Amino acid sequence: MLSKGNIGMHHQTTETNTRSHLFKKDIIQMAVRKYAMFIALIIIALLFQWLTQGILLAPMNVSKLIMQNSYILILAIGMLPCILTGDIDLSVGSVIAVVGAIAGTMTISMNMSVGLTIVVCLVVGLIIGAWQGFWVAFAKVPSFIVTLAGMLLFRGLTMVILDGNTLSPFPESYQFVAQKFLADIPLIGAIPYSTILVGIIVAICYVLSEMNARKQYIQYGVKVSSKKAFIAKLSLVTFVCLYAAYWLNQFKGMPIILLLLAALIIIYSFVTHRTVIGRHIYALGGNERATQLSGIKTKWVRFLVFVNMGLLAAIAGLVFSARLNCAGPTAGNGFELDAIAACYIGGASATGGVGTIVGAIVGGLVMGVLNNGMSIMGIGIDWQMGIKGLVLLIAVGFDIYNQAKK
Repeated sequence: MLSKGNIGMHHQTTETNTRSHLFKKDIIQMAVRKYAMFIALIIIALLFQWLTQGILLAPMNVSKLIMQNSYILILAIGMLPCILTGDIDLSVGSVIAVVGAIAGTMTISMNMSVGLTIVVCLVVGLIIGAWQGFWVAFAKVPSFIVTLAGMLLFRGLTMVILDGNTLSPFPESYQFVAQKFLADIPLIGAIPYSTILVGIIVAICYVLSEMNARKQYIQYGVKVSSKKAFIAKLSLVTFVCLYAAYWLNQFKGMPIILLLLAALIIIYSFVTHRTVIGRHIYALGGNERATQLSGIKTKWVRFLVFVNMGLLAAIAGLVFSARLNCAGPTAGNGFELDAIAACYIGGASATGGVGTIVGAIVGGLVMGVLNNGMSIMGIGIDWQMGIKGLVLLIAVGFDIYNQAKK
């Protein structure tokens, strides 16, 4: 027979085991929610690698995949803060078109310098963002209506500027960021294996960043994964960084646009997760009334989000026109839908307050891999649109399911 002391110890041991089991279960569920789209991206890429007989992940095609989807990924980085606040921007495709039209007019028709053209286009993007932000934040007009009006307004303005014509070609210096590689930069290109060196630097920075973050989480009592799982994650990401650098080096090296994308991802991830304005954006999307009562100037937060979207749309416009080497009246058609879909597929919540920059990038890559893989296989645009729509629906449904389980 068990004594009272033994019974107490037995209950205590059982309770401890139960808590440990629940803790592990929470960690697993959190990991599934956090990395579901990463896993989906890997599965989709491997599937199309098999279906295309190795063409999808060939070094040349990987470089083209990055360059062809760069402007959508830039838009997704800007779109995520809008979605986090519970808003949306339907005008970004038209902003891309009008920025390309202005750039084409200045560099091709008026023979002005590329540097001045870029500055003017970025300022135009900021002005467009401020214009739409004013109506949304201060005039209280729903963002759907404001940006729908902007979509029509800026598309019409593009046609006026171009007079229905297409301008080309752009100067070679204008195309540099969108079409060139690391080896094309005079000083850096002279360094042997510069692409692999960049991969090593990225891997080291990632490991140091994750170790510092884990240390802070432990200090504040936040749940973290086991040490073995943490080491496994660091090892996997390090391997991916180094192998990706090696793989890109097999063609022409790292595309310059990838460096721009990496810089934007790092900057905006830091801003959204480590700064006051980032916390205000998440708070605004989570509960606007409570955010106002806490003293946060929600109008200015929303205004700045749209100014930022205008700036990134202008950057995407410069990249897109440089990539195509022309400015046309139909440029950017439907890009707003791809950017929004990338955010939702990457885990952003339709109700606001949930989502990450990295998630939006993963969502954009899922769309890009689907487009590229189906194009290689010769699948028609009708089926491509249908499949992408189905993926978007499944992703949002998965998000709603996860929210209901919390």
